[in-house]
Parts: sequence; structure tokens; C-alpha cells
Amino acid sequence: MPDFPRRPSTGITVIIVGAGFAGISAAIECDRKGHKPIILEKAETIEEITRFGDIISFDPNGARNFERWPGVIEAMQKVARQTSWLDLYHWRGEFITRQSFAEEKNWGPRINGHRGELYSIIYQHAVDRGIDIRLGQRVTDYFEDDSRAGVVVNGEDMFADVVIAAEGVRSRGRKIVLGFDDKPKSSGYAVYRSWFPGHHIKNNPMLKHLVAQDTHSGWVGPDLHFLASSLKGGQEFNWVFTHVDDGNIEESWQFPGKVEDCLKYVEGWAPIVQEIVKSTPKGGRLIDHKLVFRDPLPTFISPKARIALIGDAAHPFLPTSIQGASQSIEDGVVLAACLEQAGKSKIDVGVRAFEKIRYERVHKAQATGVKTREKWHKANWDKIREDPEAIHLTREAWLLDFDAEEDCYRRFGEVVRAVEGAKAKL
Repeated sequence: MPDFPRRPSTGITVIIVGAGFAGISAAIECDRKGHKPIILEKAETIEEITRFGDIISFDPNGARNFERWPGVIEAMQKVARQTSWLDLYHWRGEFITRQSFAEEKNWGPRINGHRGELYSIIYQHAVDRGIDIRLGQRVTDYFEDDSRAGVVVNGEDMFADVVIAAEGVRSRGRKIVLGFDDKPKSSGYAVYRSWFPGHHIKNNPMLKHLVAQDTHSGWVGPDLHFLASSLKGGQEFNWVFTHVDDGNIEESWQFPGKVEDCLKYVEGWAPIVQEIVKSTPKGGRLIDHKLVFRDPLPTFISPKARIALIGDAAHPFLPTSIQGASQSIEDGVVLAACLEQAGKSKIDVGVRAFEKIRYERVHKAQATGVKTREKWHKANWDKIREDPEAIHLTREAWLLDFDAEEDCYRRFGEVVRAVEGAKAKL
């Protein structure tokens, strides 16, 4: 087994519920910082996680952390989309502008690729580190006292110094943090996603240019935006569109989609958009994904500060933010670093510091998703033709040119003084 760099052992044991991007990344960061992570994942096999095929994006603030995991960023870059731009069109087909992301290389790497493929790279790194990953583990409850936390897993109690809830928007950990069960609500929007081999369209006169090389294109219209991209030199192709939806979120939020349903939404749109949808092969993965909404949480941590929510369990993001995945990585980085600096004797202080460091930044980042969606879905085309850059994605240094680990180490002392001062007043 490779000998990876690690900080000295802290003696802190961390249970992480959920082995998605948030959970597996938090485990790697805990291992780096000298803690002992144990992942509990309900899936029986890792293929149940990797089989979901659509694109996922990590901006520089998220992807820079992969550079600290030996071999990971290099493996990701081999399979990631190689474009550094986005071509934007009016929904009827008129080309509007090309937005370049080339200068962002100064902020760090950008990684866009197949969700399952990128996840497999991170998962293998966790395995190579010797992290304890337990599949087929069903967590039904969380609990804590002043000295430890735990979960009920497969009907039995399991204890640790800290528990991290990373199992997504329906996390059972939310109840102990909030004090009540909350249910997801419809956001009023849904997403269709599809992914299939590029050879299905390489001979289509209208579409073949989309897979001649890696491409990234978007068509923007009233209450809907449609994105298409290819990677691996056009060997793989995907499309996704976000639209207004009044679906009921109570029963399910993700299920197989139908091409004929998708075509109803893009009726009257540019012929190329309709042709992309029509060309989706039978057997190609097409998902109808209802976007859930959660009221912003008043806190990410439990009353005794032994349990913390991260990723979608704490703060689900809209796809238009392009930040959900990156912020989940930042969560794990900061929590692991806070626990390291606080030490085993002050775990509650470390957990409270994590929340204080993350809370404002996360909510400010969430707001970017709504801003972009409104910019696109309610576009004033007369003004945009005068100033095409007005429709560009907002790319700001405060969000993207950011090192969560460095920021945490720099601010930890100041934050802890504020945390301990607040505790003393209670």
C-alpha cells in the first residue's frame, strides 16, 4: 500500500455517512489530517454510485484540492473535457458570444467530466489510502452526548468522536441538527440529463461538428436553458436542460426520462437543439431530475457540536451555480482541518469553528445559482445584443480563486476565539 503524506495522528475517529463526492472527499481529508475516518454507505456495490452518468464540474476552488491527493488530478485531467470556453446562442439559434475561461488557469485547474468516471478516481484513491469503507450500511438514526456521537447502522449503535452526515438532501442527520424532520420541496424547476457515445451523432450533418472535438455550447431561452458538450475528443456526448416544472417532489425526484417529453419543452427552439434531443439513442441514459429546494438552514451542526452536515445534506445547490460539487469538497477540507487544529480535547470547538468558517461563504455561493438562472431565463435580448458579455456566466475571484485549506489555517485562531467567547456567554 502506498505511503501517503499524513499529519501526525490526532486520535480522532470520524464516522462519515454517505460515500458520494462529499463523503469520500471528507474521508480523504480526514486521513490526510491524521484522523481515522470510517465511511458507511448504503449502496451494496460501488457500481451503484458510479453508474449514474452525467457531467459534473469542479471549479478551481474545488479542483485545487485534488492536487494535494497524489495522482488524482493527473488521472482526472486525462478524462476531463478539454475546452476552455462556452459558446452561447439565442434559443432560436443565433450565435451570441463565446465566453473564455482560459484566464482562470491562474486560479487553479477546472475539471468537467463524467460523474461516475471522476468519482471512481477519487474512490480508488481512498481505497489506496487504506480508508475503511463499508458498503451495505443502512443508517437510520443519529445521536450524541458531550463526549461522543454515533449512528444506528443496520440496527446497531456505532460510536465515534465525530459524525459527518454526507448522504444528501434526505439526510437523516438533518433531524438532530434542526430538531425536527423537514421534507424537500419542489424548487419549481427540473432538469433533463442525457449521456451517450459520440458515435451516435458523428454522421449526422447537423450535429457532427459537436463531436469532431471537445465542445461546450449553450442555448438560452425563456424559463429554459440547454447545454451540450462533448469530451475525449468527441467520443462521449451529453446534453442537459433546466426548465420550469410543477412536479410533485414528495414521491420521487429522479427517474427515467422520455425523449418525447423533452421535445415538448424545446418546441419552436433552434433545429439543432431539437435534433440533439431526437438523436438520443434508445438505451442511452436519460434522466428526469426534479430540483429540490431546502430553506437555508440556521446551522450545519448538532446542539452538542459532535455531528456536522456537509454537501447537499447542508446546502443543496442549483446546477447554474456550478458550485455544488466544489463547495462539498471545501466542506470536507475545512472540517478536517478544524478538527486537526482543535485536537481531540476540543472537538466541539473544532466543529463550531467549521460552521463559522463555512456558513457565510456557502450561502453567498448558493445565491450565484439563482442569479445566473434569472440572467438566462429572463434575458433581455435587445440589451444582450448590445453587450453580449452580459449573458456570460459570472466568474468572480472571491469564489473561484480561493484555497479553503489555506484560509482555514489562517483564520482558525481568530474564529476559535469568537466561538469560545460565544460559548462563555451561554
